[in-house]
Amino acid sequence: MLDRILIKDLRAKCVIGVWKKERRRKQAVAVSISLSTDLRKAGRSDLLQDAVNYHDLENRVLALIGNSKYYLLETLAEAVAKVCLNDRRVKEVCVRVEKPAASKHAKSIGVEIQRIRK
Repeated sequence: MLDRILIKDLRAKCVIGVWKKERRRKQAVAVSISLSTDLRKAGRSDLLQDAVNYHDLENRVLALIGNSKYYLLETLAEAVAKVCLNDRRVKEVCVRVEKPAASKHAKSIGVEIQRIRK
């Protein structure tokens, strides 16, 4: 079993949605990421170069989200997963993307995907 790095409810704004009114301005999204990796080397050495740098990853994901203009949450989730899997130490990623303003009746609507390095 692999260890996990968790980033929960990363908040950003982007153009997302299929309707004209959704594409006029950026909307809030919340992104949660679970990275499966082996943390033993970093745990023993206490050195950043032995770890997946989640601060850098967070910045790359925020830049992706801020510049994106996807129509579907599914597409945004796939793009975030791809960024995470660019680090060869990440073996698996679970990405949840939620849009808080998507429904009058629900706290949010979202998608969750899981991708495994082949």
